[in-house]
Amino acid sequence: MHALGTLDELPPDYRQALSARNLVPLWPSLRALLPPHRPAQRTRPTHWAYRDIRPLLLRAGELTPIEKAERRVLVLANPGHGLDAMQASAAIYLGMQLLLPGEWAPSHRHTPNAVRMVVEGTGAWTTVDGEQCPMARGDLILTPTGLWHEHGHDGSDPVVWLDVLDLPLVYFLEASYHENGTRQPVHCRHGEQAHVRAGISPRPLFAAPAGRHARYPLLRYPWAETRAALQTLAAGQPTLEAVQVTYVHPESGADAEQILGFHALMLRPGQTLALPARSPAMVLHQIDGGSTVHIDAPAGAAHAATTYTLDEADTCAIPGYTPVTLANRSTTEPAFLFIADESPLHRKLGLYEVRPDATRPELDAVARGAQ
Repeated sequence: MHALGTLDELPPDYRQALSARNLVPLWPSLRALLPPHRPAQRTRPTHWAYRDIRPLLLRAGELTPIEKAERRVLVLANPGHGLDAMQASAAIYLGMQLLLPGEWAPSHRHTPNAVRMVVEGTGAWTTVDGEQCPMARGDLILTPTGLWHEHGHDGSDPVVWLDVLDLPLVYFLEASYHENGTRQPVHCRHGEQAHVRAGISPRPLFAAPAGRHARYPLLRYPWAETRAALQTLAAGQPTLEAVQVTYVHPESGADAEQILGFHALMLRPGQTLALPARSPAMVLHQIDGGSTVHIDAPAGAAHAATTYTLDEADTCAIPGYTPVTLANRSTTEPAFLFIADESPLHRKLGLYEVRPDATRPELDAVARGAQ
């Protein structure tokens, strides 16, 4: 590949004339914008241990009342993007949020899509578009774009959850904003009860046109149901290597939200699972058990090969285009992981790919998601 001309090779008066007219020569920056063979990446492998986060989060509860915080969150920032950018990958924002007994995080809505993965505690709830969703460990709760939501806590112990938003992308598009609201009236609809049976949707024959709420008929995905589905899948298909489910819209089968994908993965006792190099970045969060995560360093990658040990409630970020190997540290008990990735966005943009030199089709379960 031949070298391209540099900016310094251009005469100063020519560069000044370009700048005065808001013009920039492409060729000095072309290789940076379109690098050969693999994209330039700022996302770095990063591990956030919950044993480190928890005491700092609880101290935040002592230092800052909810009235001054509105949302008491510690952001899980990827150093590759710079801590001030407050993002875990190009399109994923992560934050650990704390709610103490008796607190109420007031109602608001915003353009970024969000989900809550409950980490610990009982007695809290999230009301989304009038549906009050109880929070239990491992539950996934959606707060999609534009829907009013608030959080409250009627229990006796701290409640913590992991926020996952597509905020970096929406902010980059100059479309990120929020609106404050008042306390929501609560209705009696509960999507997880209406859609508890697979393949059956509560759809009257002569239903009126769907309102806004019907866009997301299922807002809470209870962990008890998801875990049972994974265990049933593992028992029914003992030769299946990737025991994985995807959180989907119960009526359309599409991804649960528009930009990010959400999955749950079970590793059998003692299992090692190789995942292929895919274009989207992803985040792993350990729900139950413990895992070892080995993140490879393909040729041309900006990061070195890295291995993390994940304990319960630990989280790690993995760049795209990077093979990963997961291993269950227990030889007697399964391990369960929650996965958030950028695959719906990549598919919509036509960018999704699996590198053929690093994949086996039967191990691409997390990659495919809801394709």
